[in-house]
Amino acid sequence: MRVEQEVVLPTTPSDVWRLLVEWERQVDWMRDADEIRVLTPRREGVGVRLSVKTRILGAQVFVEKMEVRLWDPPRRLRMAHVGRVAGVGEWTLEPTGDGGTRFRWVETVSLGLPILGELLLQVYRPLMRRLMRASMEDLRGLLIATGPSH
Repeated sequence: MRVEQEVVLPTTPSDVWRLLVEWERQVDWMRDADEIRVLTPRREGVGVRLSVKTRILGAQVFVEKMEVRLWDPPRRLRMAHVGRVAGVGEWTLEPTGDGGTRFRWVETVSLGLPILGELLLQVYRPLMRRLMRASMEDLRGLLIATGPSH
């Protein structure tokens, strides 16, 4: 299943990037994340691993492992979902020309259950789309509240 959303944010790609990779702070704007921990000594670059306590419909469902697979600041970040949920999430940041940033978020995921997993994901897709959109709006609000020097 593939879901993508896009929003224009009111600050530069560098400022957006800085907030995105403050891993533990993602819970301040990412609506389905309860807790994020960095599992590696390094916090930047390919190979950084995270543990993410994830909620679905308000209930904590599982702890997801994530790993950075592409690190191109302040343009692209690709994370692999490793575990029950497999796939990749990718963020791209492009300057808008007026000091803002076009932020695009694409998730491509699958479950380890061949037919049932795909059916469950198709049912979940509209909710995931709304969740991503709301998270991106929360990110916008956080960027406005904190300003360019988080």
